[in-house]
Amino acid sequence: MKKKVFAVVLFFAAVLFAAQSFAHTPLCSCYDAGDGQIICEGGFSDGSSASGVEMRVEDKNGKTHVNGKMDEFSEFTFKKPGFDYVVVFNAGPGHEIKIDGKKINE
Repeated sequence: MKKKVFAVVLFFAAVLFAAQSFAHTPLCSCYDAGDGQIICEGGFSDGSSASGVEMRVEDKNGKTHVNGKMDEFSEFTFKKPGFDYVVVFNAGPGHEIKIDGKKINE
């Protein structure tokens, strides 16, 4: 009986770890292009594209001021707002990155 329970537990542990090996971490960075434009580049740790990933620019209260998506080159460009802001890369649950506009440099 103990061998059967151990086998079942081992099976589920193997399935869990196998699923995690296919996971990919989101990556996103933004920089000030110096011409009033902010450019963000994104992707995933497994090398896959971020094309089509939802992007938002929010104020400090969470209100969305710019809404868009990463283009075919996994880039998102927007005009630098005149207020404190956060850039949100939203590739789904567990795959969201928030970048404080104060940390975006030329």
